[in-house]
Amino acid sequence: MTTIAFIGLGNMGMGMAVNLAKAGHEVRAFDINDAARASAAQQGCVDAGTLKSAVADADIVVTMLPAGRHVSMVYGDEGGIFSHAKAGALFIDSSTIDVTTARKVINEATHLGYRMIDAPVSGGVAGAAAGTLTFMCGGTDEAYAAAKAYLDIMGKNVFHAGAAGNGQVAKIANNMLLGIHMIGTCEAFNLAEKLGLDAQTFYDISSTASGQNWSMTSYCPAPGPVPSAPSNKDYKPGFAAAMMLKDLRLAKDAAESANASTPMGLRAAELYELMEKGGHDGLDFSGIMKLIKGELG
Repeated sequence: MTTIAFIGLGNMGMGMAVNLAKAGHEVRAFDINDAARASAAQQGCVDAGTLKSAVADADIVVTMLPAGRHVSMVYGDEGGIFSHAKAGALFIDSSTIDVTTARKVINEATHLGYRMIDAPVSGGVAGAAAGTLTFMCGGTDEAYAAAKAYLDIMGKNVFHAGAAGNGQVAKIANNMLLGIHMIGTCEAFNLAEKLGLDAQTFYDISSTASGQNWSMTSYCPAPGPVPSAPSNKDYKPGFAAAMMLKDLRLAKDAAESANASTPMGLRAAELYELMEKGGHDGLDFSGIMKLIKGELG
């Protein structure tokens, strides 16, 4: 049994922590939200009460936090993880954050004698609960090898993308592509409907033709063709538009820093910003179909 500190029990972190506990590990769970800690304890984790109690003597520390500033603070501030972790501990940061911060924190950890990888995820809340996430990892071969057995508990697909920060590179590039695909898929279904072709018929044709893509066949934004898709549940989020916009903004910043041209990524961000400005970013990211159809005020 390995002692694991799990920091950050949001929609994604909760399922991940619980799966580690179900696998027989001692998971000391911490979140600033008392109710989240209590829920984790009811599902087999230990309510650590404080960050220090969670991290002290833990073999592994897993973090799942909202943004780069939170990662920097939780690891590096006085009283943070670096202050309390035992020598030789392994750190796994599964937050989706900017590449620069990811590399900075990993470099600091390495300088202090710790092993650390960035390991952002794809797969949504359902994937976190089911243990079927995809992990995109950056860090040394040694750190990745040490982390993989635990990532395999939480995920179905685990990839080593290379050096520190490359997990974040893979994540933001992938999600930029997903945002672009989703908007294009919405436009295609809307055009078909406006010209008199119903969604199911268009789906039957395009899903076996050159326009086929994941946003169509697994997460169809048009109600009807894919019963499990959020479009058939009033766009209740599996992956909220706000989270897609966060990733598109990360991609924009990364592209600017690398002098990379991403015109479609920029346009995708602009459209999701319209959802945010209208107060509709709590919808699933496929809910941008409603924006394309002019149904959002």
